[in-house]
Amino acid sequence: MVLGHDAKRAEVEKLKKLIKDSPIVGIVNMQNLPMAQLQRMRKKLRSDLTLYMSKKRLIRLALEDVNKSRKGIDKLDAYMKGMPALMLTKENPFRLYAIIQKNKSKAAAKAGQEAPSDIVVSAGPTPFAPGPIISELGSFGLKTKVTDGKIEIIEERVVAKEGDVISPELASLLMRLGIEPMEVGLDLISVYEDGAIYEKSVLAVDEKEYFNNFIQAETWAFNLAMEAGVLNSKTTELLVQKAFRDSKAVAIEGNIINDVTAGEILAKAEREMKSVESKVDFSKVPEDKKSDSDGSDENKATEEIKEDSSSEDKKENTEVSEESKKEE
Repeated sequence: MVLGHDAKRAEVEKLKKLIKDSPIVGIVNMQNLPMAQLQRMRKKLRSDLTLYMSKKRLIRLALEDVNKSRKGIDKLDAYMKGMPALMLTKENPFRLYAIIQKNKSKAAAKAGQEAPSDIVVSAGPTPFAPGPIISELGSFGLKTKVTDGKIEIIEERVVAKEGDVISPELASLLMRLGIEPMEVGLDLISVYEDGAIYEKSVLAVDEKEYFNNFIQAETWAFNLAMEAGVLNSKTTELLVQKAFRDSKAVAIEGNIINDVTAGEILAKAEREMKSVESKVDFSKVPEDKKSDSDGSDENKATEEIKEDSSSEDKKENTEVSEESKKEE
């Protein structure tokens, strides 16, 4: 549709108002997006965003004019590719990008389309029987062999890099291999918010990886706090327990007896005693020496008893003799 001068001016004014009224403005590429899917996406995301299509030149003029009040927004011009449209929203751009990505679907590649990312053919078996297909696979650098009557790809290989135009031959091969490299859905190229431009590569945040990074960071911070003795709500109890265990270990090592260490110190002493006892072999002491030793002790005791008895008899006899003299 060809717009007249007045119509173009009105269109630019409308674009300017839409851009000024939206805190977040993005550029979306609508190329290769089937109309049916576009309608579904619009219906599903109606509460989150507004999509507005117009001519590149008119969008560019509107961005240049609004740049006077919103510095840097004219830089979105560099991201207008294919069939650009404005995405106008108040939603967080990262969350919005995630929603758009989740609503994309896979599709077979067509000749003339650009690869949205590196197209990889993985190693493994194929449904093809040996024949001319071997040379066709080889033309894309794919190494093959025949296994159980079927062609098997030996090594994984990138057959098209991101941005490469897909040839008819490659499109046909990918279709026969069941590889669907294209993504059908809104292609959010970049977003403007508060003077900053966020490209697709920045918006593409892996939520699971991001969450795992937070968990890992918390673990590292906790370990560092424990090692440095930093007291907080998560470390205080564990640090007090650690200090108790350390002081107890020092007390036991130094044989300092108290209510906490007494039992373990006595148990340690008993273990050491048994260790010493286990190292002495009493079976190596001669039996005769044991007997001699035992007998000499008994004889000595008997002689001592006899001497005591003899001295007592002598004492009694002396006392009797003295009494007899007195009587005379």
